[in-house]
Amino acid sequence: MKNNYGFVLIQPQLGENIGASARSLKNFGFNNLIITNPKCGWPNVKAKATSVGAYDILNKTRVFKSTDTAIKTFDLIFSFSARKRDINKKHISMNNFIKIIKKQKNKRIGLMFGPEASGLSNLDLSYSNYVVQIPSSPKFKSMNLSHSITLVCYEIFKLSNFKLTNQLVFTKEIGQKGKLSSILKLLHNNLEKKNFFKPAEKRSSMIKNINNLFYRMEPNDKELRILGSLIGSLSKNKKKHNWHLPPKPCKPVIK
Repeated sequence: MKNNYGFVLIQPQLGENIGASARSLKNFGFNNLIITNPKCGWPNVKAKATSVGAYDILNKTRVFKSTDTAIKTFDLIFSFSARKRDINKKHISMNNFIKIIKKQKNKRIGLMFGPEASGLSNLDLSYSNYVVQIPSSPKFKSMNLSHSITLVCYEIFKLSNFKLTNQLVFTKEIGQKGKLSSILKLLHNNLEKKNFFKPAEKRSSMIKNINNLFYRMEPNDKELRILGSLIGSLSKNKKKHNWHLPPKPCKPVIK
């Protein structure tokens, strides 16, 4: 199996957890760690201490300011949560997660984890294809960030014929998520110009709903080009449309 996985930590709070996560990645042969807006600051001395020698992972860790920029190099995103979330996403078990990734060949897969105290926000989850629930005791579901990552690393590592010598090297090449993100920015801008986001106080939830609709798709390059062309052509069309009303049904012709 190619090492085509990236571990994305959203706003981690403790350097110790980042270091322990890097250690787990190295334990199981992974090497791609990404963090966004670390609240503990970066680089972090405590992260180096708890990495117990996984300095190479820490040294090449990439840091981003936002979730949408952090996931641009990936084709498929799985978010991890201890509880089911009230969001329009496919919620799957760890067993189903393994079944899905077995079928993914040469795809760059992002594995996203939230802050220690609160977990992933609904906005962060909106960028996902799937939300994976890590099984734990219903009496105490709160799990340490690095422990969650260790469990996920182990489950992927167990897949047959995992070979460290056959690794996919990550580059800055834009993945499916990055291409889709660019298309959605164009869509958001077009909708802004048409004053679509009304009332203003619902703008944030409307954008999350749009993200949920598009990010759970798994389009190929051809489909992304078609989608981009469609949205681009709408921005050039000055004819007014009523997007909120469906077309009136045609009356049947009685002979």
